[in-house]
Amino acid sequence: MDNTKINLKPINGKLGILTPGMGAVATTFIAGTIAIKKNIGKPIGSYSQMGTIRLGKRTEGRNPLVKDFLPLADLNDIVFGGWDLYEDNVYEAAVNAGVLDRNLLDQLKTELEEIKPMKAVFDKQYVKKLDGTYIKEAANKMELAEAVMEDIRQFKEKHNCERIVMVWCGSTEIYIRESEVHSSIEKLEQGMRDNHKDIPPSMIYAYAAIKMGIPYANGAPNLSCDIKALEELAKTTNTPIAGKDFKTGQTLMKTILAPGLKARSLGIRGWFSTNILGNRDGEVLDDPDNFKSKEVSKLGVLEQILEPEKHPDLYKDLYHKVRINYYPPHGDNKEGWDNIDIFGWLNYPMQIKIDFLCRDSILAAPIVLDLAIFLDLASRAEMAGIQEWLSFYWKSPQIGEGLYPQHDIFKQFEKLKNTLRHIGGEELITHLGLDYYE
Repeated sequence: MDNTKINLKPINGKLGILTPGMGAVATTFIAGTIAIKKNIGKPIGSYSQMGTIRLGKRTEGRNPLVKDFLPLADLNDIVFGGWDLYEDNVYEAAVNAGVLDRNLLDQLKTELEEIKPMKAVFDKQYVKKLDGTYIKEAANKMELAEAVMEDIRQFKEKHNCERIVMVWCGSTEIYIRESEVHSSIEKLEQGMRDNHKDIPPSMIYAYAAIKMGIPYANGAPNLSCDIKALEELAKTTNTPIAGKDFKTGQTLMKTILAPGLKARSLGIRGWFSTNILGNRDGEVLDDPDNFKSKEVSKLGVLEQILEPEKHPDLYKDLYHKVRINYYPPHGDNKEGWDNIDIFGWLNYPMQIKIDFLCRDSILAAPIVLDLAIFLDLASRAEMAGIQEWLSFYWKSPQIGEGLYPQHDIFKQFEKLKNTLRHIGGEELITHLGLDYYE
């Protein structure tokens, strides 16, 4: 990272956060943020709101809150909107999602009922388990993208927003490989006019946002903005982009535990992971084509962290298996079971068992908030293209051509903090100083 001074554009007005998909994750994020603004709850899990950052040497004792160090968007200046394939307002959708307590939602009812979704871009062939009833109709995908852009313009004018950020909170789409239609913006735009099958709804939203210079984050394992055409467009329109797939439950545990085992040079013979999940996401992932997208996202984590080619005695024969099972009684409670067969001194075997009963949307909501706020910061700092410093939040971080993703959560966190220091004009911290008091 160079030492060029960054000139941040000032904050003069409201930030609109738009979410394609207004189901469990989005409504938990929206209701939670409004509850926090009303002092009903705390932003637990949000680094932008509760995290501190060390500046300078340890002896200086400078450890401000991140939100006090940098001019981040204030929660009181945020307005919410989005699209969904069901017409329910956010209060009704949150009640149906069953994540947040009904008593809490009733305290926010007036504000939540005012937030109504716009008609969604939806095609059942990409998410077979869902049936959309509140959807846009158009002759082709380019017209759908233009309709999304018009929605954004109207939302911005109606709510008097100075800036907009878009965070995909919709479902996992079927697995699609990057192909020729994704190789340039000209081919992508022609493919949209031709209704090319490899351009799913999430990619239409991504195109619309990036074309308008609106920061875009992809919270699912969909291809979305992770294609050459949109990466090039993001640079042309000076737009920050990031993805993909919110790192919440089981993968979060892997990126915490695997670096520790590797640091102690402990071997791993096998890592078996299974999940049971009952919300809309679980239902969608019950389809093999949609699960494939999630499986690819989750399987790459261990190999990158452990680097078996560099440590063959420890990880060469690692067997890694991931399963997701739809179990309606669990609702939004996602249970991740991990069996890890490890070995130590003289190859003696040991085991680790993890049963993580988490709440999927409770873990995802603060990620949506942080990504929106940090992407807005990146936009005001004119940091165009892939924001690799936000890898901390992703299962499968989007990276530049020829690079490999960093999955070690501790390295990701250091990169996040050093980028914030850089934006704020502070020295980076490498922990390599020879001075004892560095």
